[in-house]
Parts: sequence; C-alpha cells; structure tokens
Amino acid sequence: MPLVECIANVSEGRDPAALERLADAVRSVPGASLLDIHADPDHHRSVFTFVGKRAAAEEAAFRLIVLAAATIDLTRHRGVHPRIGAADVVPFVGLGGVQPGEVVALARRLAVRVGREAALPSYLYGDAATSPERRLLRVVRSGQFERLRVAVRHDPARRPDAGPRELHPTAGAVAIGVRGPLVAWNVWLAGNDLAAAKAIAAQVRESGGGLPGVQAMGVPLATPGVAQVSMNLTRPFECGPVEATERVMRLAAEAGVAVGRSELVGLVPADLLDAEAAERVLLPDFGEHLLLEPAVERATGLVLPAGALRPA
Repeated sequence: MPLVECIANVSEGRDPAALERLADAVRSVPGASLLDIHADPDHHRSVFTFVGKRAAAEEAAFRLIVLAAATIDLTRHRGVHPRIGAADVVPFVGLGGVQPGEVVALARRLAVRVGREAALPSYLYGDAATSPERRLLRVVRSGQFERLRVAVRHDPARRPDAGPRELHPTAGAVAIGVRGPLVAWNVWLAGNDLAAAKAIAAQVRESGGGLPGVQAMGVPLATPGVAQVSMNLTRPFECGPVEATERVMRLAAEAGVAVGRSELVGLVPADLLDAEAAERVLLPDFGEHLLLEPAVERATGLVLPAGALRPA
C-alpha cells in the first residue's frame, strides 16, 4: 500500500482544546490516520504526524493548514522556536512504495491549492524546492514571521513560491516540503545555562564543523527551568540520536555542565533506537509507542520491512 507520511509543525503548543480541534481536522479525512501529537509549551509548537494514501494525506494537510490559519495569530505568538506561519512547516515523506516524484507533485499541488482556496502563501523547500537556494528550511525561514513579512515587500528573492505575494497578516506563510526521514531530538541540560546550550549547539551542528546532518540551537525552557540543545537530525542514518546525544554529553562534560535527559519529538524509525540505546541517552518512557513502523502498522496494517526507511 503506497503511503505518504506528513509531519506538520503548527505554532500552537499551549491550548489543549485548540490542539484537539486541529487533530480532529486530520481525523475528519477518510483514509488519514493520525499517529502522534507532540505538544511543547516552551517552543509553543506542536507536531502532528499522520499517514495516508496520497489524496488523503494531501487533504488532511490542507484542512490542518486552513484551521491553523483561522485560529492562530502570529502577532500574539511567542515561543523559543523559529516560525513563519501558523501552520509553519508541512513536510511529506514517501513510505511503502510511493515514488519521490509523486510526493513532490503532491507538495507543489498543495501549495497552489493553499494559495487559491485559503489565500495563504507557501514556500517550497527540500526536494519540492523550485530553486537550489530554497532547499534548506533555515534559508526559507530566515528572519521569521516578523522580518519576512517586511522582506517580501521589497526583496523579490524572498517572495513566496505560490499564493499571495505577501504574508497573511496573522497566519504568515507555510513552508511545504518533501524530505527523507528526520529525527527531532532535544537534550535538556541539568540547569538553565543558556550560554552553555548555545555553545554546545554551535559545536555539534554540521554547519559549525560538527556532526553530519545535525542542525542545532540552544534555547531556554521556562517551564522546567532548564536550557535545551534542540536538534534536527536530518540524515539520521548517518548520525542518529545516540551519536548526537553522546557528542552533546561529551561537550557538556567539558563545559562542566550535567545533562538531565533527552526528548524525542514525534516518532523515530525503529532501527535508530531501542531500549538499551534509550537508556544510554537518558530518554525516559521508551516504548513501542515512540517507533514509527509499529505506529504505521497499527493504524493502517502496512508492515514496513526492516530498513525500508534507509536511503537507497
């Protein structure tokens, strides 16, 4: 059964009722299966992971984007995570025999529809990008909502790929992309040393000469009173949660800072993490509920063979 996974990042992490309405938008689509919701009040952001055949995944993403735009006001939104939109980032990953070109066509079609039917601008990134400079999400999201809404009026290079030429006044824009598996992974330091978190992030990320495929930033977490090294592992089969966490631990020890715990955002491919590895990286409450393949099988009956998510 050809399936598409969508991992939609929405700029709301504090209102349970709002999150439930957004979840219901996904559930309202026949054939779309919601696998996981991860809400973070400090990032003020939630990640909705769902799967379906191409048409169902596209429709569920569209309904989620529209409802997020109608209910989230970025002029009042404050969180530690960068964002340009109410529905900020909507990436798709092909599973179970979907051809890459089909997923790219889905993403580009959705961007056009979001502009036409919801009057929202879209940026295309990753494998769906229409220009090399927009393949990287951090380039698309540079300046965040506040600066981007000004930049699009004066700089043609910052204008959206689809939809209105300017950002929506309260919902911003949505970045729609196609990519391979990615692991969103956070390491909490045992204390609120933000300078240490930022220094460690600078050393661990690939752009600073660190680990392959690692994007990282140091952020403060008001709720637990700690600082966090927040990472995206964009090539997790080259550098996964264990390798990234052990590097953070080593750098933290060199700085005289203890590590409190790790945190997985969303789901992880099963061959990247097991109970023994979870203990090594201080991930509490590890279980099958955190693994992508069993979640897909429970929801759809599709059994993804071992190694199916690894790059060819």
